[in-house]
Amino acid sequence: MRVFSGVQPTGNIHLGNYLGALKQFVELQEEGDCIYCIVDMHAITLPQDAKQLRESILDVAALYMAVGIDPKRSIVFVQSEVSGHAELGWILACNSYTGELSRMTQFKQKSKERESAPTGLFVYPVLMAADILLYDTDVVPVGNDQKQHIELTRDIALRINNTYGETFVVPDGRFLKTGARVMALDDPTSKMSKSAENAHSRISLTDDPAKIKKSIMKATTDSEGSVRFDAAEKPGVSNLLSIYSAMSGKSIPELEKYYEGSGYGAFKKDLVDVVVEGLRPIQERFAEIRGSEQLIRDLKDGAERANAIAEPVLKRVKERFGLGL
Repeated sequence: MRVFSGVQPTGNIHLGNYLGALKQFVELQEEGDCIYCIVDMHAITLPQDAKQLRESILDVAALYMAVGIDPKRSIVFVQSEVSGHAELGWILACNSYTGELSRMTQFKQKSKERESAPTGLFVYPVLMAADILLYDTDVVPVGNDQKQHIELTRDIALRINNTYGETFVVPDGRFLKTGARVMALDDPTSKMSKSAENAHSRISLTDDPAKIKKSIMKATTDSEGSVRFDAAEKPGVSNLLSIYSAMSGKSIPELEKYYEGSGYGAFKKDLVDVVVEGLRPIQERFAEIRGSEQLIRDLKDGAERANAIAEPVLKRVKERFGLGL
């Protein structure tokens, strides 16, 4: 089973990314042949500072490895280091339609319904399809918000297979466990986000203890004062309970019982300790990896291994389309 997934190097990876996706990426190493990509070409759909983007690419790669993704067992590489992504992206763009792309929910959100938006923002779901199809991917682990993109990838693959003969493996989405869905600390009705203006709406994996404490102590709760899970009536407290449970391994009923009658102050202070201690080994490992020459060597090795898989797939696609000599 071949698994592919990618993370954009924009903003710092936060607790929601870790609990909702990266922990499961690590688990998938036990099940299949995993390819994990830092999708830097997706990042430039909106303007980026070149120097900062390069630093962010290395940050994300180091965090991948710090949480437990093993670059020897899995392939970890930077998207722009494998030219097949852009090449296949163009071929797929010629076999997709403006109507289906204009219906993509994330384009509508990111373009903010403006009359004119960057073309890359419009066609990036096609590049995402190329990322997946370039590796004969069987399974794509994604959140529910990416379901539409997986459906588009499948539609394009089936369209080409039906027109040109068997060309692509048609991938399936494996939708990540919803138990670890982490919401914004300041607005528990919205997902935790790298792009939110309020830095205290999220906890980044590299945040220091003082920042983690401030963000959790400022987190939205309610006036009731009881620590119990009720996503509809108590979204803020429920979100904090979910984080506590995921980081500590204790069940939510166990936590409800322990904090019965305690109020939010003690609960939040303990949660600070749990999160700080839970992230400490990741942060220590990140600091070790991030400044090492081995990180660059691992990424170059990953690009070579990724390219060895991508080239035969691209050759097969070109033959189907009559491209090249």
